Amino acid sequence: METYLQYFEYFMEFSRYAITLCMAFYTYECFAVFRLPNETARKGVYLRQNLCSFLIQLFCFLDLLLASKKREYFFFYLFVQIFLFSAISMVRMIYERMNRLLLNNLSFLLGIGFCVISRISLERAVRQYVIALVSLVVAAFVPYLLERLRFWKKITWLYAAAGIFLLGGVLILGQMTNGSKISVRLGGISFQPAEFVKLIFIFFLAAALREKISLPRVALTAALAGVHVLLLVVSKDLGSALIFFVSFVLVVFIATKNCWYLLAGAVGGSLSAWGAYSLFAHVRVRILAWKNPWEYIDNQGYQITQSLFAISSGGFFGAGLYQGDPKAIPYVDADFIFSAVCEELGLFFGISLIFVCVSCFVMMMSISARLEDRFFQLTVYGLGVLYIFQIFLTIGGGIKFIPLTGVTLPFVSYGGSSVMSTMVLFFIVQGSYRKMQQEGAELVRKRKQKTSSGGKRQLTAQPQPSAASGEAGSFKEPDASQET
Repeated sequence: METYLQYFEYFMEFSRYAITLCMAFYTYECFAVFRLPNETARKGVYLRQNLCSFLIQLFCFLDLLLASKKREYFFFYLFVQIFLFSAISMVRMIYERMNRLLLNNLSFLLGIGFCVISRISLERAVRQYVIALVSLVVAAFVPYLLERLRFWKKITWLYAAAGIFLLGGVLILGQMTNGSKISVRLGGISFQPAEFVKLIFIFFLAAALREKISLPRVALTAALAGVHVLLLVVSKDLGSALIFFVSFVLVVFIATKNCWYLLAGAVGGSLSAWGAYSLFAHVRVRILAWKNPWEYIDNQGYQITQSLFAISSGGFFGAGLYQGDPKAIPYVDADFIFSAVCEELGLFFGISLIFVCVSCFVMMMSISARLEDRFFQLTVYGLGVLYIFQIFLTIGGGIKFIPLTGVTLPFVSYGGSSVMSTMVLFFIVQGSYRKMQQEGAELVRKRKQKTSSGGKRQLTAQPQPSAASGEAGSFKEPDASQET
């Protein structure tokens, strides 16, 4: 028994550093892709990412298996690896020209979520697994629908009506969860419509602002966006209301290039924050806990102080899975999953996780900047802002940088609606990326056609074979997937 404990301690100590090293290398490769010109040149980077991801999850589940002595972790690990490998392989087989960085990071973040949630509750991790599997099947149709259906940019007001209808339904029929009306139960299944309305809301903004951006059009768009935010405020879903508001302001700014709209949004946001503080008692409680949680450590400040204790106790390399006490934090698997990551996997791992998410945002902004279609350009930009701002709210609240907002960390936190909506978000971006690739291929075809016709005209005017062949030979076909 003593020998077993000794080897177990050695392995746990080794795995702490091995996980951190693999995570550092994976994070480095997330940004190394931007130095390479196209997806073909990045194949080696993506393979190294897949290897690092596999090793991290292998060490994590071995830690869980050895520490808990539950064979269920072994079988769950096998199912997770089959799912993640299939997610990458099948999607690439179905769709060519997918962005591998986003696909790899989607798989990686889901894997980290499975590891940490299963440490907290294996039952919830299995439920999350099933939801992720269904979400992948649903989201896999998104790129196909974006390519085949042509009405996406033509139903501007239908997007607004659908969003308002769904949020209004939650206000009337929704269930109270921690003082807020955010979920609806149908057929024994509970879900949060606001998670999906976020996507519809971005489509609405992109369709409304893609052309003819006049003051009346912006004012009408602002009024309808305001109805969305107001319904969320009345439902006391203030975290989602803030995400909607910031997404609206930044999409309007990028669509109009008018700094006055950005200033008006900042002023309006400040006044709204003051109004929320005045009207809602739970907002005042959160502000109180944020300002001085140690004074109210036994009640209002309990969550945030436990979160800070967890982050600090893990150190740079973490205490090791099953060696910390993440369950001491209320709602740790949803709102405070980042604190659990830092406690048992380390502060360095947590910081690297932030950079992995940032690399997704940078890639989304890169895709948006290179899209020619204005509707999809604004859509990808809005989805990128929505994604990164939600990460900022979750992690910022958990580390006491900002007051708590009660939103989840995409793909990592427990929550079916969050996983499915974020999965669809990523595949909308992937569909837009494929559209960008098709635009590049079409540009190559036109250049070849133009060069070919130019050569024929030159041959007709001056029948000199050497000149004609020289003209044709001087043309170099660009890579349609090249990212400049």
